Amino acid sequence: MGKYFGTDGFRGEANKDLTVDHAFKIGRYLGWYYGKDHKAKVVIGKDTRRSSYMFEAALCAGLTASGADAYLLHVTSTPSVSYIARADDFDCGVMISASHNPYHDNGIKLINGDGEKMEESLLEGIEAYLDSDETLPYAQRDAIGRTVDYAAGRNRYIGYLISLATRSYKNFKIGLDCANGSTWQMAKSVFDALGADTYVIANRPDGLNINVDCGSTHIGQLQKFVVENGLDVGFAFDGDADRCLAVDEKGNVINGDHIMYVCAKFMQEKNRLDGSKVVTTIMSNMGLYKALDQLGIGYEKTAVGDKYVAENMRQNGHIIGGEQSGHIIFGRYATTGDGLLTAIKVMECITESKQPLSVLASGMTMYPQKLKNVVVTDKDETLNCEEVKATVAKVEADLGDEGRVVLRKSGTEPLLRVMVEATSDALCEEKVDEIIAAMQAAGKLIKVK
Repeated sequence: MGKYFGTDGFRGEANKDLTVDHAFKIGRYLGWYYGKDHKAKVVIGKDTRRSSYMFEAALCAGLTASGADAYLLHVTSTPSVSYIARADDFDCGVMISASHNPYHDNGIKLINGDGEKMEESLLEGIEAYLDSDETLPYAQRDAIGRTVDYAAGRNRYIGYLISLATRSYKNFKIGLDCANGSTWQMAKSVFDALGADTYVIANRPDGLNINVDCGSTHIGQLQKFVVENGLDVGFAFDGDADRCLAVDEKGNVINGDHIMYVCAKFMQEKNRLDGSKVVTTIMSNMGLYKALDQLGIGYEKTAVGDKYVAENMRQNGHIIGGEQSGHIIFGRYATTGDGLLTAIKVMECITESKQPLSVLASGMTMYPQKLKNVVVTDKDETLNCEEVKATVAKVEADLGDEGRVVLRKSGTEPLLRVMVEATSDALCEEKVDEIIAAMQAAGKLIKVK
């Protein structure tokens, strides 16, 4: 990770960590970089945060000042920017969003012309420019760029999603939690077009309520909504709709690990897996691996971040992967996690198997997990502290084959994440606290967040 760009873009509190000047300079650099030998074209999307409009204007000013044309998808999802960047031959795409973070945060995600996370070499160039006093040349006269309304691109993406459904959703009652974010209009349009009886919550964004007690990070409302309305299934998205979690007809949460299990099992049964392994991160649950072992489906583990999952899939030709948080990548159809696409693929499993989601997910049992976020004096020093390492080794030995420890740096926040997986909630709590106590004894702990 660089100074500004983490695993999921440049993210921070709007006009504090990520400022309008940063956005302008990012636009300036992208317009200059891609416009060296042709008229650059950059497509931009945003979520519903109040500051997204400000950052959109600043990016457009920077791009056009460097001679690039900026095409605006307006409020849309991260995967739609990825799709349009790839399908419509743009030099790159930009998504303005802080995903599941609160409204006062925002982020700038850069996507290359292949619809994938931007190359590190270009991000390094941008970071160097942000910290320099260098002045890039301004476009003059007819070389100045223009801003183009490109809402048609968003509509084309919606059409693409609809085309991927294998069956009608007629007679299905489907709940959608749009997180007051990117899917607040899109999701209902897709499911209505596919014939569902669609019920929607958290679809009234006001610029301040994105992810507030709703969406994939606060799924309790959708659980209650599904049960009270007798729905067949519910889907919850995050702020920029690259995540999806589901709720079965009984109100149980179906997380990203469940979704990978359900979809991989279905693909295997239909001879569509083609020997592909399931690509997970180190944070996936042991229950997923045990269930895949029973099916004879292989898997690989990457560092945390859908970026690393996508890299592994691309390099090894795997066609399904993702994270427990709901970033699921279906490699035949997308290059990034896509919440709406994930919902469509889960519905494919339901409609073709003619079984409810509770039955489809029943073959996987989740191991209890406990994760605590801790603020420490220095993340690297704490990870390398001998007392902390010794305690982690002791906990791992205590757990044996019936549990594990993951201690890692957050890719988006100044935190260490301490996670223990074990056979009971009480044991998870005990072992997490044991590791945190070692940090405190070594003088590394500031607070448990």
